[in-house]
Amino acid sequence: VQLQASGGGLVQAGGSLRLSCAASGRTFSNYGMGWFRQAPGKEREFVAGINWSGGLTYYADFVKGRFIISRDNAKNTVYLQMNSLKPEDTAVYYCAADRTGRGTKVSFDYWGQGTQVTSPA
Repeated sequence: VQLQASGGGLVQAGGSLRLSCAASGRTFSNYGMGWFRQAPGKEREFVAGINWSGGLTYYADFVKGRFIISRDNAKNTVYLQMNSLKPEDTAVYYCAADRTGRGTKVSFDYWGQGTQVTSPA
């Protein structure tokens, strides 16, 4: 499966941004999906995941209550709605696909290119 992330940009702290990740090549609805991020000088970290149906979602503690992951299987797209952005959210955000369908943070097989999110203080 091929993944194409988009929607990154510059937004002031406290603002909102929505990332999208379009999938192609395989049956999207079979895959769990997730978002990861990597800030300069830091390791990549899990942000959020969603199972194949959208019925289960998972979040890192540092985004709970601020970010929402969702998917539209008819459009082969997964989204990450980011609210109340903080400077520490600045990073390159990556989407990923999990062929098991679970979308938990330990089971991703395919990766898209990143999209930069910058939220200055």
